[in-house]
Amino acid sequence: MNVTLEIDKMEKLVITVATTGGIHTKSVNPNLPEQPDEIAQDVYDCYNAGASISHIHVRDKLGRTTGDHEVYHEVLSKIQAKCPIITQVGNGIGGVYRADGSFEVATQDERMALTTLTPKPDMLTINCGTFQFGYIPDTIFDNPLEWNLEFIKRCYEREIAIECECYDISHIENVKEMVRRGVLKEPVHYSLVLGIKGGMPASPQMISAMLGAIPDGSSWQVITISKQQVPSTVMAMCQGANIRTGMEDNVYYAKGELVKSNAQLVERMVRMARELGREIATVDDAIKKMGVKR
Repeated sequence: MNVTLEIDKMEKLVITVATTGGIHTKSVNPNLPEQPDEIAQDVYDCYNAGASISHIHVRDKLGRTTGDHEVYHEVLSKIQAKCPIITQVGNGIGGVYRADGSFEVATQDERMALTTLTPKPDMLTINCGTFQFGYIPDTIFDNPLEWNLEFIKRCYEREIAIECECYDISHIENVKEMVRRGVLKEPVHYSLVLGIKGGMPASPQMISAMLGAIPDGSSWQVITISKQQVPSTVMAMCQGANIRTGMEDNVYYAKGELVKSNAQLVERMVRMARELGREIATVDDAIKKMGVKR
């Protein structure tokens, strides 16, 4: 992919906020929003701060990750009642607790059922390859090509837009194959996920390598966790990428300083973008860019 560093020619910056995530809890940061009212208010504050996409995971009454459609319904309804931000549900769901107390990654059936959520989310993500997900020991995060193709077909039947999360260069090739098969529509929206155990490490070299594999005309963003988030995000901004921030990816604002809110992280990204000369996309801008249909 050819990249220009001419800031004045770059498109407006689409900011996604991932407020909650599917792994850590308030035990690591008490400011993490978990319940529907908390998530909806946090998303609204992030929208006012400059975010145009809300990446969504949900929790049960005990603050544990869940795939319960009633909880999704409540969260989606409350967000949509507060503001017009794009709602994007993560199809990985995360690690869930079962009735017997066991903990495991959500099943493929649970994940496939996200295509039937009501109210309809604007977007759903797909995870574009199978790999060892290091945050849940001995767990293979299974994302077969044929399963992803079926997931995409069901999304398109309801006019739900797709974002492709790629944890490795091979995942980018899987995306290209889904396009070649005539199922995934272009332009493709890539998320280059770096720093996850089992995936690509976070470094400028890795960003450049993955970016080089993306076809021209694609939109892309970098998702990086922990202390690598800000450097990777700024590097991506300078290359015309969109960006993601939020407490799913980083519960610290600085070394030893916990994030006070997701809006605090969005405000920092807006401030940095403006220092770099990047305009911030509105929700209407993002709707056009991401192919969202309402």
